Amino acid sequence: MSSIVRKVFTYLILPVAIVGLTYAIVRSVMEPVDFEKYKKYRTEVAVQRLKDIRDLQVAFKNVNGRYAPTVDSLKWFYNEGKMKIVLQVGSKDDSLAMAHTKQVTAKYRNLKGDKLNAKLHELYQEGDKNLVFQVTSEIPVKDTLFNDRPNFKVDSLAFIPFSGDSVIMESTIKKVSGVNVPLFEASMPWKSLLVGLNNQLRINLDAKNEKEGKYKGLQVGSISAPNNNAGNWE
Repeated sequence: MSSIVRKVFTYLILPVAIVGLTYAIVRSVMEPVDFEKYKKYRTEVAVQRLKDIRDLQVAFKNVNGRYAPTVDSLKWFYNEGKMKIVLQVGSKDDSLAMAHTKQVTAKYRNLKGDKLNAKLHELYQEGDKNLVFQVTSEIPVKDTLFNDRPNFKVDSLAFIPFSGDSVIMESTIKKVSGVNVPLFEASMPWKSLLVGLNNQLRINLDAKNEKEGKYKGLQVGSISAPNNNAGNWE
């Protein structure tokens, strides 16, 4: 090897090779670290969206006796639907008020439930403030849910964050121990949620979840078995 070739190799090629090798080593170490960091952030965003879907589904079921089959149904319910709100007037722990209420209701034995409460509300408005009863009223869903979230946008519930793919949602009524039980589930596969990140690491994550018998992504609720609408991150 001539002195010129030796110098070129020593002062040019070798340093470049060392820098390249160092970069490759650093990247091989940092790729999993970066993947976990961004996976954690994306998971937090996705979990909040799935929790919002769950809250709306629970409200939908309270009104309709079943869960919504699609995100579009939930969006309509949020924008146009109404919920019954029960307000307690007076305290059931107030023995004097309860005794007075019992005495008053004895005059209206022909009235039951909401009709009786409506009559007590009428008497309350007329000046009898020593009554204990409940008032049921209907208010728009959008005036009840997510009021503490100024940036909440119901239209976003249809999409998986960071990809724009559609949230996978199903609902059914399953017979459990002879009883019809409404069920729902909403899912976001890792393949969509982690799009743009290291694909091999995502494939490894899917394989790990599959081996452990877990869903390959984030999921809330279950249409195969009641789970109290739990999320698989909980």
